[in-house]
Order: sequence, then structure tokens, then C-alpha cells
Amino acid sequence: MTNLPPAGFQRNAVNPVECMKGGWNLIKGQYWLIFAMSIVAWMIGAAIPLGILVGPMMCGMFLAFFKMRRGEPIEFGTLFKGFDHFGPSVIATLLHIIPVLAIVIPSYILFYVFFFVAIVAQGNNEASPVAAFMIFAMFALFWIVVVAVVMIVSIGFMFVYPLIVDRGVQGFDAVKLSFKAAMANFWRLLGLIMLNFLLSLAGLLLCFVGIYFVIPIGYAAIAIAYEQVFGLRDPRDFANVPPPPPVFN
Repeated sequence: MTNLPPAGFQRNAVNPVECMKGGWNLIKGQYWLIFAMSIVAWMIGAAIPLGILVGPMMCGMFLAFFKMRRGEPIEFGTLFKGFDHFGPSVIATLLHIIPVLAIVIPSYILFYVFFFVAIVAQGNNEASPVAAFMIFAMFALFWIVVVAVVMIVSIGFMFVYPLIVDRGVQGFDAVKLSFKAAMANFWRLLGLIMLNFLLSLAGLLLCFVGIYFVIPIGYAAIAIAYEQVFGLRDPRDFANVPPPPPVFN
């Protein structure tokens, strides 16, 4: 395992296929434990508005992956140790969700407004078929742009929770560093997302419930991608950090 300085990362280091393989190899020995942790993390994360608990749950998942990667034992309770990083993870989650909502909600409003106007215009014979087609084509293009922006934002946040857990980076700094590293590996991370989408699609075709069984592989693949980009920090590095100086009142 490579250990890099806290701000160091590799460019074009992500191998999507190796990430998926490595993710499966990492969890296959304890698959059902990781599966249970993933489902509980998803349920708890979805229980509170704005995904307030998503951050601690994801930190718990990545903590488990990194412990497994180092050959350390894990248990179901490892998931809840993500709450040790509650503050930074919540800040990071809000920095992710609020911009996405700011993009998606107005987009939905515009969609229904344009859709209503198009229907009314067609009913009053005020628009030709060509004009109606152009309206829908332009709005389809608009939605493609919206999806692309959301995708870029999501890729930028891919390493946030691993950085919080592995490097002890604070919320806002983790977001900045994650974006820098993700943009330096953008197309490879996009390839990883596409592979994960195909795997999820295969799971969806298996009576829908199959999608839940591939979720742990996707999470583990991100952990492997993080290691390819940042390296996995030796926990002894934290032990060698001197304590903060005393504060005198």
C-alpha cells in the first residue's frame, strides 16, 4: 500500500476494471456482512431529510473497507464508527446535496411549465408539429446538460468520505481535495461509474431486487479507486502526530 502526503494524489491513476475486480475481491470473504451494512447504511441515510446521516454512514462503510484492506478485523458495529466523523461528513454532504437540489428543483419546475405551455399551445392549434418538436428537442438538450452537470458534481465528491476517514481531512477541505483529484481522473472515474451502472442494470434485470446485492461492490470499488489515487495511509502516521499544545486561560 502506497502512503502519500495528505495533499498528494496521482493523475490518471484509476483503472475502472481493476477497481471493480478489487472491490469484489475485497468484500467476497465477508460479503453478507458488508451487504447488511450497506442496506442499513442506505436505510439510515434515507431516514433524515437532506441526507444528514448519509455522511456518517458512508464514513462507516469506508472505514470498514480500509480496515479490511489493511487486514484488520471488522464487525457490524464498525458502520456506526462513522459517527466519529459526524461534523466533517455532514458539512461535506450538505455541500454536495444543496448545489444538486439547486440545479434539479428549478429544472423540474421548468420542465412542467414548458410541458404545460406546449400542451396548451397544441390544444389551441397555436403551434405547428415542427415547433412542438423543437420545443421538446430543446428541453431534452436542457436535461442532458442538467444530468451532465449533476454527474460532474457527483464525480467531484467521490473521494470526500474516504478522505475524511483515511486522512482526517475536514469537510470543506475534503471537498476541495476530492474535486482536484477527481478532475485529474475524470474520464477514468466516469468509466468506473459506467461499469457500476451496467452492474446495477444487470442486478435490476434480476427481478429488481438484484440491484441491492451489487451495491456493496460499487462502494468497495470506490475504496479501491481512492487507494489508486491517494494511497492508503498507514494508521501509525496518526500515532506519530504530536498532541496539540495545552490551552491556558
